[in-house]
Amino acid sequence: MTVLLSIKPEFANKIFEGIKTFEFRKIIFKNPHVKTIVVYASSPVQKVIGEFEIDNILSLSPELLWEQTKEGSGISKEFFFQYFADKEIAHAIKIKKAKKYRKPLSIKEDFNAYPPQSFIYLA
Repeated sequence: MTVLLSIKPEFANKIFEGIKTFEFRKIIFKNPHVKTIVVYASSPVQKVIGEFEIDNILSLSPELLWEQTKEGSGISKEFFFQYFADKEIAHAIKIKKAKKYRKPLSIKEDFNAYPPQSFIYLA
């Protein structure tokens, strides 16, 4: 099962540079069989730039999640807690193998999809 995830370009680039080994989400997919994430770099890039395998998904309180993921977060503590403000549970997708595409793909032409607010299931 594959999901297409919208990620801000600065964070998407950090994933493919190996700096960011966790992708944080307020909501996580309900389907437990998702194994691959296709990365759509949102505006201003607006292209599908790569994909990664999911190692595992952590769902914890923001405080515990930060303690377990801060080394691979690729973001500041302030940004993290601002993002998860008022959330009891925060999610982190642990990235296993990231592969950046040589040529970025079009979300409409190559995937027949529209940029998702958060994510969409592909297959």
